[in-house]
Amino acid sequence: MTLTELRYIVALAQERHFGKAAERCFVSQPTLSVGVKKLEDELGIAIFERSKTAVRVTPLGEKVIEQAQKVLEETSAIKEIASMGKDQLSSPLRVGAIYTIGPYLFPHLIPQLTKTAPTMPLYIEENFTAVLRQKLRMGELDAIIIALPFTEPDVVTKPLYDEPFTVLMPGSHSWAKQKTIDPLSLQAEDVLMLGEGHCFRDQVLAACPALTNKKDNTQGNNGNMDIEASSLETIRHMVASGMGITVLPMSAADDRHYAEGLLTTRPFKSPAPARTVALAWRASFPRTKAIDVLEQAIRLCSTQPIKGKPVKR
Repeated sequence: MTLTELRYIVALAQERHFGKAAERCFVSQPTLSVGVKKLEDELGIAIFERSKTAVRVTPLGEKVIEQAQKVLEETSAIKEIASMGKDQLSSPLRVGAIYTIGPYLFPHLIPQLTKTAPTMPLYIEENFTAVLRQKLRMGELDAIIIALPFTEPDVVTKPLYDEPFTVLMPGSHSWAKQKTIDPLSLQAEDVLMLGEGHCFRDQVLAACPALTNKKDNTQGNNGNMDIEASSLETIRHMVASGMGITVLPMSAADDRHYAEGLLTTRPFKSPAPARTVALAWRASFPRTKAIDVLEQAIRLCSTQPIKGKPVKR
């Protein structure tokens, strides 16, 4: 049994496809298949159930995969412990962020870290919360920046700041004459939203219950249609073109790329909907100083820091 074989079965369990799992492990499909079969033969059990159309994990295989993930996590921790005698800020830090935070935080975060930790470059990844969660557990990322709620065993989660939501609309919209927007009034508008899988979409729906009464991508009773997009930037472009309005986190409400007056933003009526941005890392991660520096830099980027002790989930 080797660590490579454990990586193979974990990747295959996550991808449920030999080709995709092989690409993820940077090996050929036959190499991965042979490695998986060799481990199954050594253990004397079937970890996977194979068919022409699907790959499924067997009930006993689920337990093996879970243990393999723990072994890989501990292996990563051993490598980090071995380098603890070195400067914790002298090697790259692997940081992930969800799609609706990363593009707006990193341009401010990088300059801050360049001042406080000039020898600690960042490996950056933007992805969905579910993917970042898995990569954090697997040791592929050292820390992730997400929005609460977020729970994961043996992971420390620390709230950083609250970020209010705001309404982005064409400059010619009638709401531009208002000082604040009532969330209930969104039901009567064409609201552009992120598609399924984005946690910000769920947060907007939770904060603006009126939107849950409208069917996604279908004609509602009030004759308005909600339109989905893959990114906040795509949504911004459609709002500028007159397709409708949208709800954005305040950090993404910048309209400097457009001519003056084409777009405008308005805050929500108090109490404004908001999300809590948090930092999460494995409790066993040994580079505590690197995490501290990252946290401080993020707080310097935010305009509304909140107090709170780390919460181990």
